[in-house]
Amino acid sequence: MEVLIHPGYFPNCLTMAVIAQRKVVWEVWDNFQKQTYRNRCFIATDKGSLMLNIPIRHVGGKTGRQAYREVQIENSTPWQRQHWRSLATAYRSAPFFEYYEAELRPVFEKPPSLLLDLNLETISVMCGLLELPFPTSRSTKFETQPEGIQDGRLLISSKVKSSVTVREYAQVFQERHSFLKNLSTLDLLFNQGPAAREYLMTQELPWDD
Repeated sequence: MEVLIHPGYFPNCLTMAVIAQRKVVWEVWDNFQKQTYRNRCFIATDKGSLMLNIPIRHVGGKTGRQAYREVQIENSTPWQRQHWRSLATAYRSAPFFEYYEAELRPVFEKPPSLLLDLNLETISVMCGLLELPFPTSRSTKFETQPEGIQDGRLLISSKVKSSVTVREYAQVFQERHSFLKNLSTLDLLFNQGPAAREYLMTQELPWDD
């Protein structure tokens, strides 16, 4: 069965496992919500988990709501440079950072306009590096309870705990902090390299029987 999920910023391992194992449809007709993986991800540093946050422009309005597909990125601050420096500092000693560095760096060098487009680009790049097909299907309307498709939209929430456990793998600084969960798949890629694909293909999903 197809799975309906939101495009997130360099998604975490559980979301990428869904992309690797199932036919995905992107939810693009919802409203933007704060404190989700829509505009943030987490990486491992020597001090523990670090959030990389994308600043957005808040339009406002009578309801205070804004369609996700219309959210614009605030590029008045050098957030891309900050994200890249954080990644380079955190993973320079990881086994495979230099292996993927050249293909990832361009994502952080051109100012993006729309958050949705940027997120889809980060996922497309990740799929290319992991040798996975990039999903192109998109929702055509918003449905509170979609029929005929698995609803995986809660995966975008940073507050909702998953019913499955993400398997551990070797991480940089693991001796200091133990295994850090819910990190961007970039962490898996930099630490496991080509083996990351098999990891995602065999990760248990919330809807596995």
